[in-house]
Amino acid sequence: MKEVLEVLSEPWPWYVSGPLIGLTVPLLLLLGNKSFGISSSFSHICAAVLRPAIPFFRYDWKKEAWNLWFVGGLVLGGVIAANVFPFSQDIEVSNSLKAELVNYGVTRYDTLLPTELFSFEGLGTLRGFLLIVVGGFLVGFGTRYAGGCTSGHAIMGLSNLQLPSLVATVSFMAGGFLMANAILPFILTL
Repeated sequence: MKEVLEVLSEPWPWYVSGPLIGLTVPLLLLLGNKSFGISSSFSHICAAVLRPAIPFFRYDWKKEAWNLWFVGGLVLGGVIAANVFPFSQDIEVSNSLKAELVNYGVTRYDTLLPTELFSFEGLGTLRGFLLIVVGGFLVGFGTRYAGGCTSGHAIMGLSNLQLPSLVATVSFMAGGFLMANAILPFILTL
């Protein structure tokens, strides 16, 4: 049992986790003709709660209840992983990235997300507000505008050879590269 706990507490290599994620697509299709995606769970929750108020949410959300269980399992798995299998490795940041981040006031590397950027204290700054609130809004808006999230389009849509998913995935990647290389350095100087 100790060996199992050790294996579960370490990061899995791409050649194990990647195929496991990839196998969810045919399994969902074979077991129930279901599409993989995370963002649709928000619509299902709204349909359950706001059903009579907004026409968009007037559909039988119970047919998609499996998606809510799936997302609930992801959340529960994250809670269990954080409490039962804490991340024991030191956070490794390359020296060149450390030198660049120091210019932006980021000096702590003891957590997966730098607390200078992602914390309640940081939320009170313009930089934190832009990263957390405006960034969160843009991710939510983009997900709705694209008709799905990165997991739905990149994993499920591309495997089904859907052209809109290819366009969305290319757009997600281009937006990520633009943000990381052009916009984020400007925001970090605020």
